[in-house]
Amino acid sequence: MPRIDYVIWYVESLARSVEFYRDVLGFEVRIEGDGYVEFTMDNTKFALFERTKLPELIGGEGGSAPCGEIGFIVEDVDAEARRLREAGVPILTGPVDRPWRERTLHIADPDGNVVEFAQKL
Repeated sequence: MPRIDYVIWYVESLARSVEFYRDVLGFEVRIEGDGYVEFTMDNTKFALFERTKLPELIGGEGGSAPCGEIGFIVEDVDAEARRLREAGVPILTGPVDRPWRERTLHIADPDGNVVEFAQKL
């Protein structure tokens, strides 16, 4: 079976997005340079890449703004929701129990990418 090796969000403002993931979500920066920032994760690589540098990376103009979802497993979704609300982060949905035996919470990062926090039930 394949496994996820990495997730990279192409972001409009690297500084704004790093601030969100580092200061609001609490992720630790592992690597930084040339429009790229990677965070310390146990099971995969999660990074941000400055959208203006896309032509250097993949050619063309980079197209329209990407939007997707990334999910993170946490121990306590309700505690995460309280922490995020206190930080002023708007909650899209949740916390809510799902039929697939997870309690989930959804927010959006500064570029509109959806971030899910899930707690196994």
